Amino acid sequence: MDRRAARDRFRAIVDVHVLLVRDGEVLMGRRSGTGYADGLWHLPSGHLEAGESATEAAAREAREEVGVRVDPADLVFAHVMHRAPDRVGIFFVAERWAGEPYNAEPDKCSELGWFPLDRLPQDTVGYPAEALRGIGRGEAFGLYGF
Repeated sequence: MDRRAARDRFRAIVDVHVLLVRDGEVLMGRRSGTGYADGLWHLPSGHLEAGESATEAAAREAREEVGVRVDPADLVFAHVMHRAPDRVGIFFVAERWAGEPYNAEPDKCSELGWFPLDRLPQDTVGYPAEALRGIGRGEAFGLYGF
């Protein structure tokens, strides 16, 4: 392969999302002060960092955002979503975690809330809401924005 072909190869930004589910409800945080989707509900999530596996990243994000410890081995793949134009989101369900969730990033989140999986708030960020609907339908893959 020539250098130009390698340089022009598509590269995606990968993010991870954690579903903490208790009694049929999923934990979400209301974004605040981030510059992206502020005021809307979203799952604990973040970008994959260099040298990190997707499950390690998801466990890190759960700890950083809602203060719970999740063993990467306790994360179960639930869904992957290709979002236009260049993002891929991987969604995991935490089968168990240690600690009680709390708002560990008050500079990025104004509040936490538990919501029924089949009745998310209207003001949820669009792509995680669509991913959660897909998960509810048993779909492992989704597209958003194409």
